[in-house]
Amino acid sequence: MSGLIPKHFIEELISRVDLVELIGSRVQLKKHGKEYKACCPFHGEKTPSFTVVPDKNFYHCFGCGEHGNALGFLMKHDNLGFIDAIEELADRVGVEVPREQTPGQRPPPSDVLFATLEKAAAFYRSELMNTARGKDYFKSRGLSGETAATFALGYAPDAWDSVLKLLGGSDAERSRLLQVGLIIERDNRSGHYDRFRDRVMFPIRDARGRTIGFGGRVLDKGEPKYMNSPETELFHKGRELYGLYEARQASRTLSRLLIVEGYMDVVRLHQAGITYAVATLGTATTPEHLARVFRICNEVTFCFDGDRAGRAAAWKALENSLSQVREGRQIRFLFLPEGHDPDTLVGEEGREAFEARIKQAMPLSEYFINHLSAQVDTHSIDGRARLGELARPLLERIPAGIFRELLAEEVAKTVGLKRDRLTSMLGEGTEKAAASEPVRRPVKPQVQSGRRNLVRQAIHLLVHYPEIADKVTLNPVLSTLERPGIPLLIELIEELAQRPCANTGALLERWRDRPDVEHLAKLAAQECLVDAAGAASDLAGAVQQLAAEAMEARQKLLLSRAGRLTDAEKAELQGLLARKPPVVHGA
Repeated sequence: MSGLIPKHFIEELISRVDLVELIGSRVQLKKHGKEYKACCPFHGEKTPSFTVVPDKNFYHCFGCGEHGNALGFLMKHDNLGFIDAIEELADRVGVEVPREQTPGQRPPPSDVLFATLEKAAAFYRSELMNTARGKDYFKSRGLSGETAATFALGYAPDAWDSVLKLLGGSDAERSRLLQVGLIIERDNRSGHYDRFRDRVMFPIRDARGRTIGFGGRVLDKGEPKYMNSPETELFHKGRELYGLYEARQASRTLSRLLIVEGYMDVVRLHQAGITYAVATLGTATTPEHLARVFRICNEVTFCFDGDRAGRAAAWKALENSLSQVREGRQIRFLFLPEGHDPDTLVGEEGREAFEARIKQAMPLSEYFINHLSAQVDTHSIDGRARLGELARPLLERIPAGIFRELLAEEVAKTVGLKRDRLTSMLGEGTEKAAASEPVRRPVKPQVQSGRRNLVRQAIHLLVHYPEIADKVTLNPVLSTLERPGIPLLIELIEELAQRPCANTGALLERWRDRPDVEHLAKLAAQECLVDAAGAASDLAGAVQQLAAEAMEARQKLLLSRAGRLTDAEKAELQGLLARKPPVVHGA
C-alpha cells in the first residue's frame, strides 16, 4: 500500500457516507424522530438502546457504551482493519483512496507483488488472443469475446517456464513470483517451473479490481481439474469471492448475491444477465465470506447441484451461515436438477427461467427444518427428541434475536415441545431475566449552576456543532486559567477555526489518536438542547465568562507578587486593571 492516506480525505469521506444507509444495511433501524433506533449489534438486548444520529454522523449505544462514526462502525461490526475500512467506505461512495508518498520513498512490498500479478494477467490475456487452443475452449462453452474481456480471461501456455522466462529474470523477480504462487521450486532445488500450464486462466480480483490470484482449468482430461493460486500475502481463499468485483462493476447498488461453486458458472451467468453471481474458490462458504457479503447486500442465495455432493455442500454452507443470521437478512438455498450446474442450465433455459428458480429458492429456516426432519422419524417420540438434540447446538450458533426465536418456535412445533421449554434448553432463561430488568434509558445531561461546568459545556457545544468554532475570539489570558479541560477547549477552538469540520463524526475521526477522544465521544452521546445558532451564542458567552475568570485570577496573582514583578508583568497588570474585568464568583 503506497504511502499514507491524507487525514483530510478520511474526514471528507466520513462526511460523505450516509451513516443510516451504512448501518441500516447491517442492522434493522427504525426511525424515531430525527434519529434512528435499533437493538445494539454489539451486545445482546431486546429493547433498542442503539441510536444513530444522521446530522451528527454519529452512533451511540446507551446500553453498552459503544459509539463512533462510519469508520469506527465498520471496524467494530465487520472486524475490519483501519485501511480496509477506509477502502470499504471509499468503494461505497465511488472514490479512489489517495496516498501521500514522500520523495524517494519506495513502494511497499505489496504494491510490487500486485504489479507482478498484473503483468502475469496481461501475459495470459495476450496468450489467449494469440492461441487457438484457449479461444476454442471458451467458444465451445458459449462465451463471447466481450465476456472474456470483462473477466480478463486468459490462457497459460503448455510450457514449463513461460512466466518464469518473462517475469523471473533476476533473483528478486523469481522471489516475487514465488511469493504470489506463480512458480514452484523444484524438489531438488535446482530451479523453478510455472504453476499454471496449458490451462484457461481466471484472474481473481479484489474489491479494487487488482489481481490477487488465479484459477486455472485444465483443457483436456487431467487432475486437478481446477487449480487455484496458493494462499499468499495478498490472496486468502476463505475471504475472497470470484466475480465480486465484476458484480459490483455491473451494479453499484447490489441488492442480492447468488453464490455458486465454479468460475464458469459465474462467467456464464453474468453473460446471461445474472450479474450478481459470485463463487467461492474451492472452499466451503465461510462466516468471513458471509460477513463480507452482508456488508454489500441483505439477500444471499446459495446455488448447488441437486446431487449428494451438492446437498452436502449446501448443509455446510448453512452451518457456516448461522453466525451471520440477523433480522433483515435473507439466506436462501436453490437446488438445481440433477445433471445440471448453473453454467449448463442458464445456457439451456435462459435468464428469465433461471431467475424464476432463484425467486422460488428455499428460505434458510425451511431448509433447516426439512434437512433435520429427514434424518429422524418425526412420527416417534424418540425421533422428535433426536431432532431437538440435533437442532439445539445449531440454534445456539444464531445470535439472540427475533429470527432465532421464530426458528426455535418452528423447531418446538416440529418436536412437540412448548416454546418456553425449548428456549430454556437453549439457555435463554438468563436473557429473559435480563430483559425483564429496567432498561437503561438515555440520560439527559444535568446542567449545574455556577462556572464549574462552563468548560465542559463549551466543549459539549463544540462537539455537537464543530462549525461554530470560528464564531469565538480567544483571549490569550484564557490559557493561564488552571481549570480541567481548558487546554482541550483552546485546542478545539483553534483547530476547528483553522480547519473547519463538517460534523461530530468527522471531529471524532480527527481526534481518533488523541487521548481526549473518549471524553469527546461521551459528550457526543449526550443530547444537545440548542440549535447551531443557540450553540454559537452559548459558546461565546461561556468563553467570555471563562476569560473574565482568567483575567481576575491573573490579576490577583500579579497583585500578590507586587514588588517582585518584571517590567513585562507590570505592564500586563496595568492592562488588566485598566480593563476592570467583572468579578467572578464561585469556582
